[in-house]
Amino acid sequence: MSSKRILIVDDEESIQTVVQFGIRMAADWEVMIASSGPQGIAMACDHSPDAILLDVMMPDMDGIATFKALQGNPPTAHIPVIFLTAKAQTSERRQFQDLGVSGVITKPFNSLDLPDQIAKILAW
Repeated sequence: MSSKRILIVDDEESIQTVVQFGIRMAADWEVMIASSGPQGIAMACDHSPDAILLDVMMPDMDGIATFKALQGNPPTAHIPVIFLTAKAQTSERRQFQDLGVSGVITKPFNSLDLPDQIAKILAW
């Protein structure tokens, strides 16, 4: 797989660590971390990642609000977003697809499988 830059937006430090470790170990991609929606939006604007892994459940600005803000911002609207979520019910997946997210990865996940899952979702 070619080198990619991935932005993780998740308020849980343990998830940040596991995702970062798995992606770096399995694919040697560059990983950036944001702990909140506003921080993620700022980093996406500044660094233009190849993809964003976005937690749905975050305090203050949740993943859906963050996704909508990214989509409404011309410099970030083109960046594919994959939701990371424990909410995997069919109705929630349909809601996420209706929003226009590129895909959904359900927690818990194997961090070493993440690059393959991301590449499959985004057809890299």
